[in-house]
Amino acid sequence: MNKPGFQPSLKGRALRLLSQREHSRAELERKLAPHEEVPGELAKALDELQARDFINDGRAIESVVHRRSGKLGAARVKQELAAKGLSGEAVAQALADLRETESSRAQEVWRKKIWPGAPGPSGTCQTNAFFDHTGIFCRGGSPHRAGRRIRRGLSAARVAGSNPVQGFRSSGTCASAAALAQWRSSAARSV
Repeated sequence: MNKPGFQPSLKGRALRLLSQREHSRAELERKLAPHEEVPGELAKALDELQARDFINDGRAIESVVHRRSGKLGAARVKQELAAKGLSGEAVAQALADLRETESSRAQEVWRKKIWPGAPGPSGTCQTNAFFDHTGIFCRGGSPHRAGRRIRRGLSAARVAGSNPVQGFRSSGTCASAAALAQWRSSAARSV
């Protein structure tokens, strides 16, 4: 711990932050600006750290994507990257890779968190809240539309007697109107 009256240098503060997790240069500038006593001192310290590859925006992007992609959609990850001051070609490439796997990641998280209680109105509310929170499927449609698509696919698979998780197709619903109506009527009779 620090001795009383001891104030670490800007470089020391930056290294302490970097030892906890990857930070972008913009993030470090924002966090360390209140501790800068001499103008230009912070930029010099960060330049030295960047020259020695302690600060690397590529690693910061990979770190955020790795930590957050299991729980959040591409829209929310993009928002977090922007909040950390990261942008450019590397961010665009990382987001393109995330969008390719978004439906399978969404399905897996949804299955773990919501599937046991999904049928019925409470499941609808849970699913819509889930998609609102995670930002999954926000491009090209609302989160509620994505929730309906997943619920329909899982319901149709349930009617067909197959594994509900395998019954989902990201290209659209796999439930025909007749199968969905049949499932709804059987569910209403069992209540």
